[in-house]
Amino acid sequence: MVQLDFIVLVIFAFLIFGIGLAFTRIGSKSSQAFFEAGGATPWWINGLSLFISYFSAGTFVVWGSIAYKHGIVANTIQLTMAISGLLVAIFIARKWKQTGVKTAAEYIGKRFNLKTQQFYTYMVLLLSLFTTASVLYPVGKMVQVATPYSLNTCIMIIGLIIVLYTAAGGLWAVLVTDVVQFVILTASVLIVIPIAFDQIGGPADLVTQAPVDFFKPFNTEYTFPFMLAFIVYQTAYIGGNWSYVQRYTSVKDEKSSRKVAYLFTILYLVSPFIWMIPPMVYRIMNPDLAGLGAEGAYMLLCQKILPAGLIGLVLAGMISATSSKANTTINLAATVFATDLYKNLIRKSASEKEQILVARIFTILFG
Repeated sequence: MVQLDFIVLVIFAFLIFGIGLAFTRIGSKSSQAFFEAGGATPWWINGLSLFISYFSAGTFVVWGSIAYKHGIVANTIQLTMAISGLLVAIFIARKWKQTGVKTAAEYIGKRFNLKTQQFYTYMVLLLSLFTTASVLYPVGKMVQVATPYSLNTCIMIIGLIIVLYTAAGGLWAVLVTDVVQFVILTASVLIVIPIAFDQIGGPADLVTQAPVDFFKPFNTEYTFPFMLAFIVYQTAYIGGNWSYVQRYTSVKDEKSSRKVAYLFTILYLVSPFIWMIPPMVYRIMNPDLAGLGAEGAYMLLCQKILPAGLIGLVLAGMISATSSKANTTINLAATVFATDLYKNLIRKSASEKEQILVARIFTILFG
């Protein structure tokens, strides 16, 4: 990376942080504005947010390494997410809106009792610590490959930016930055694809030069039964993960909540074929990556083919994907703590402003 790439990254960081600060006043108006973005956000914003927050740089590190090693089977794995999204749209999304709750924890309390709600809340908060940390690893890895900074330094800088703008604007900041990050990520990947094809002679050369079985949808490791099991897992995750439940409950009505899941489905029908092309092309350019080295295929390709400035843009796109997943989880944790633990157990008389303040403090401490 050269100076221009770092300038692009700095501009991106200020852009995202600025958006978060811009929604500070909106998020401070009421607890509904902070925790539910007013309870009537446009379905397409929630749909894009659900899509972009569903994956992180791990998509490019983990699925990218599978695409590099095995080819189109990586697309098959991700297409299972579209099937799961469709099932959620048909059977689950509107049910969450019908409950009339702010959080999944609140629903568990209504459905069972307060002790059950508390147990699951503690478990989810503990789990969220590890899941947020795990999505920061791959993006730190991507930035480390492209910069002279250590892995820990990269993780801490990216994590700090995410925590601060999430604390400032609440769910509105999360949703709007997710849309911006979707645009940046899509633009960066679409720039890479034609340049990558040009390096090997075109799409036809990818087919002719690819290894044997590179375009088979299944293999001995990722079998058809594996895909079926993954559909079951993804359906439970997309439809029941507490972070994503907010996307179905913060729209205006049941019809809109279904549209959120339908948009997610459509995007996952198309996106895998776009995301996975670069590492598949890099297999033709450099077939010698082995083991964990394949995790860097995406960034190594970008460093090889992109001019100054565009590497920074692609890296910003990778960071965008991770930011969306991390900010969603952090916002969920703060919402659950302020509304389901602090309000119920510590100060039942807490005002809306006090809950928002507690949520912001918890966002920073948790992050």
